[in-house]
Amino acid sequence: MKNTALTDIHVKLGAKMIPFAGYNMPVQYEGLKAEHHNVRENVGVFDVSHMGEFLVSGNQALAFLQKVTSNDVAKLTDGKVQYSCFPNEKGGIVDDLLVYRFNEKEYMLVVNASNIEKDWNWLETHKQEGVTLTDRSDDISLLAIQGPKAAETLQSLTEVKLEELTYYTFVRAELAGIPNAIISATGYTGAGGFEIYVENQYAEKLWNEVFKAGEPYSIKPAGLGARDTLRLEMGFCLYGNDIEDTTSPLEAGLGWITKFNKDFINSDNLKKQKEEGISRRLVGFEMHERGIPRQGYVIKNDKGKEIGRVTSGTQSPSLNKAIGMGYVEVACKDPGTRISIEIRNKAVAAEVVKLPFYKK
Repeated sequence: MKNTALTDIHVKLGAKMIPFAGYNMPVQYEGLKAEHHNVRENVGVFDVSHMGEFLVSGNQALAFLQKVTSNDVAKLTDGKVQYSCFPNEKGGIVDDLLVYRFNEKEYMLVVNASNIEKDWNWLETHKQEGVTLTDRSDDISLLAIQGPKAAETLQSLTEVKLEELTYYTFVRAELAGIPNAIISATGYTGAGGFEIYVENQYAEKLWNEVFKAGEPYSIKPAGLGARDTLRLEMGFCLYGNDIEDTTSPLEAGLGWITKFNKDFINSDNLKKQKEEGISRRLVGFEMHERGIPRQGYVIKNDKGKEIGRVTSGTQSPSLNKAIGMGYVEVACKDPGTRISIEIRNKAVAAEVVKLPFYKK
């Protein structure tokens, strides 16, 4: 099991540690609900150093990324970030990822921790001449400073005007005395904030300086438990639950990152799927009765016929109700459709709703 550069700090803080994607990770500190609400209302800090970072460089870097990712990388300019996915040859998704453009010949891919080896092998298999791949996953630490007070917390640590850093943009600059940090206006919570990439040697310094600066803003650490409830309230997909090797980006509602103005792996089949129509669709739903929808639970229509399966579900701390996502037959995808979730052999009433669940 791998540790991040901050594992000792999490243990000293009394975090509950669990194995996750091959890493020893904090799932919660004082409690999931308290951490969740603090991110929504103030500012919370997640150690997400388990994520993977690949550098892609060379004269053919752009052409390579256009081939292996579904989104249009040519639309990126220096300092911009793009959400995308690696389509596989069977219509599914190898992984979802972020693409960072440093310049026209240098990019960084940020991939899911559980897929680092799989993604690396996939990229190596499709690599072409004029492309250099470098795996920096074990060298880089990543903190997600999330919440409405994130900019105020970090502003004293850098000369970068953080309020001017728009969503899905980034800069390389000094932060907390750390040279060449990547300050990225991205996150997985829907609460606003930043993700900071530094070399491992600076991780502890970054953590300590951020918490010192955040004291006036009720800063607290947050674990993977709150990260999951926050992302689910926003309807963000989690690889291994809502998307995987057998789910197409169109079925997952990711048509907006699937651009057919270029050729990419399996683009012809996905284009055909778009033209002919999909048979199932990922939807969000809210429970009308008590019961937590768990991954794998059966979804039925109002006639009691099985129409799909739950992929993610939780009790939403912000909404104080149970919510979930799952794939259903396309005829049942519209908001307002009455469905039920089979929980312990009982049909529990629910309704398809428009995402995100949480609206600011």
